[in-house]
Amino acid sequence: MVTVGLGKTHAASSHCTFSFRGGGGKKKRMALMESPFKIILGSSSVARRHILAKMGYDFTVMTADIDEKAIRKENPEELVTALAEAKAEAILSRLQNVDSFVEDVHTTLLITADTVVVHEGRIREKPSSKDEARHFIEGYSGGRAEVVGSVLVTNLKTGRREAGWERAEVYFHDIPAQIVQTLIEEGITLNVAGGLMLEHPLTSPFVKEVIGTADTVMGLPKSLTERLIQEALTCPLA
Repeated sequence: MVTVGLGKTHAASSHCTFSFRGGGGKKKRMALMESPFKIILGSSSVARRHILAKMGYDFTVMTADIDEKAIRKENPEELVTALAEAKAEAILSRLQNVDSFVEDVHTTLLITADTVVVHEGRIREKPSSKDEARHFIEGYSGGRAEVVGSVLVTNLKTGRREAGWERAEVYFHDIPAQIVQTLIEEGITLNVAGGLMLEHPLTSPFVKEVIGTADTVMGLPKSLTERLIQEALTCPLA
């Protein structure tokens, strides 16, 4: 069962009436702003790019240069939320120095996100070494892990922010030592939270069950992201 938590902050906005395209090119209309909006995905994650594209959105990509280890929270939901906020602030700081962006009349939404794995009560971020990645993956064998992922959507025109987090559980079959070794040698597990890459063809056969959604585990929960996009575009009540 997926647990969803939403945290919201609002800023004043002005005019309203807007339309945007969803998956399959269908138009969804809301009482929002007149011009079409743009999306910036503030992430280098291939999985997040894939998910957002499958949702039917066109977007550009910017990455945030932050020291994630400098941001510490004991609660995983607070940690992923704080990291998504820090990524947004870093990208906003870069955008303020871009003249073409400052002069752009279109509404632009910045989407940032973060994901951690919780295993036996301990928060796991990206492995810092191959040895740590091995320790992580071997720990999942025959067991379970929780994944907590945050999404933050910032309307760069109005300043409105909508944030939330979602949780999923992953149960594993026993993972053979040779599979673990191959994953470590590839090195790709160093780039994902907890070394857990659900969509990897070597990993997926050993996933017994996912309680929640696969896109949450992959780093961008679709239903939550869609909801936050719509909320960030909606004009706040006067």
